[in-house]
Amino acid sequence: MQREPRRFCFGTLLLILSITGAYAADRVKVSGGTLEGAEASGLREFKGIPFAEPPVGALRWQAPQPVKKWSGVRAAGKFGPRCMQKSQFSDMVFRSDGMNEDCLYLNVWTPAKSASERLPVLVYFFGGGFTAGDGSESRYDGASMARKGMVAVTVNYRLGVFGFFTHPELTKESPHHASGNYGLLDQTAALQWVKQNIAAFGGDPRKVTIAGESAGSISVSAQMVSPLSRDLIAGAIGESGSILGALSAVPLEVGEQQGTKFATAVNAADLAALRAMTADQLLEAAAKPGAARFSPTIDGYLFPESPFAMFAAGKQAHVPLLAGWNSQESDARAVLGRDGAPTRENFTKAVERLYPTDAKAVLAEYAPATDDEVYQAATDLASDRFIAHSTWKWLDICAATGGKPVYRYYYSRPRPRMIPGQGTAPAARGASHSAEIEYAMGNLDGNKVYEWTPEDRKVSTVMQEYFANFVKTGDPNAAGLPKWPAMKEGSVQFIHIDVESRAEPEAHRGRNLLLDRLASKQ
Repeated sequence: MQREPRRFCFGTLLLILSITGAYAADRVKVSGGTLEGAEASGLREFKGIPFAEPPVGALRWQAPQPVKKWSGVRAAGKFGPRCMQKSQFSDMVFRSDGMNEDCLYLNVWTPAKSASERLPVLVYFFGGGFTAGDGSESRYDGASMARKGMVAVTVNYRLGVFGFFTHPELTKESPHHASGNYGLLDQTAALQWVKQNIAAFGGDPRKVTIAGESAGSISVSAQMVSPLSRDLIAGAIGESGSILGALSAVPLEVGEQQGTKFATAVNAADLAALRAMTADQLLEAAAKPGAARFSPTIDGYLFPESPFAMFAAGKQAHVPLLAGWNSQESDARAVLGRDGAPTRENFTKAVERLYPTDAKAVLAEYAPATDDEVYQAATDLASDRFIAHSTWKWLDICAATGGKPVYRYYYSRPRPRMIPGQGTAPAARGASHSAEIEYAMGNLDGNKVYEWTPEDRKVSTVMQEYFANFVKTGDPNAAGLPKWPAMKEGSVQFIHIDVESRAEPEAHRGRNLLLDRLASKQ
């Protein structure tokens, strides 16, 4: 006789919780079905959300297809698998559920309590040279940015031979007569998914800023100029790299030649034979010495024409852009050679090897007065050649043709020393490639390798505030931060981010103009 009242009370509690939204507060309905995430420290987190069908079997080397609906409630409490890749970079710390060709998943962190909040959205693309990386990496974790008042998203995309393989048979079977660029098309599909579904997480689909570092930054520039995605974004952030000179798109026929060469190397007579190979077989074959490298292509679809021409004509998304590069993107040895001493004589010889007909002009711009200045001059040249110049080009051309504010940074804070037992490395002379990620995303504590200091935390606070303000308003400035002037033609200023961040005028425009001229001769 006592059980009936207890059953009534439990049912009443369920009804009350359901009406107030406190029950199942971590459930969200998206286009594919219902997701159940988790609550953590005031945020709701949804991980491993499929945004496209698994690109396996007949869908290998196809544009991503809409995800099929699922029944019931899908758990979204752990990261999905990372895309196929070899272990390449020691600073990549994955939290993914293994590795699989089935890897098109994204992750969402939101502070919103309801779908009506319409918060700005940050979509972040990882780096790794289009051959490695994953949206689960702790340095990209979206929780810290979400606590700044936005919905944060990280995205997986296909890599290497799976993401950028081009072949005449693929071009023939494509309704767009295009092949390659599957990794970039994955990103586009993720942005389309965000437009359709992010309101369910409290995000505003009209206020989506895309960001990324290295290959992720190159991806941002690619999505900014592609007609498939340029109307899906409200702002762009690039950290070190653009499609305008770093991992540039090659003509479709060049990509097809590389794909044909690879097929011959693996004794695949046709596309069917290539699709019959296992993912592991393809990964191993693509990793062999001398194997073809797979690049983005000017495919006539994602890129109707050269990105250089499109940016020059102002065909990119006309949205605010924030981008920059680090003080030591590459090491001086990339110019001097591994055994080359940093002397003026060796530097001159190295430049003459790299630029047989233009060494005099290069040495006029990169001009160490003493041997003590050689290391920095060689570092500057190596950094520009590697990725800094392409970032400069992107910023400069958008300032001229984009019609929206452009904000440039130069980041020079070296990482601190390593925690004892975590490894050894020589003291950094500058900010190496990728060194800024944890600072910008507010994720220093997720990196257990370095002894972060109060100065590092100060730099991170400033840089993250700049990025968060930009996502919210299209302007990095706010009270309490050093003023960051927008770029203006003829009077280019930028923010120098370090322990004492400050605005500075452009000092080395001649270097970049020279590299531009040399690139046009190739």
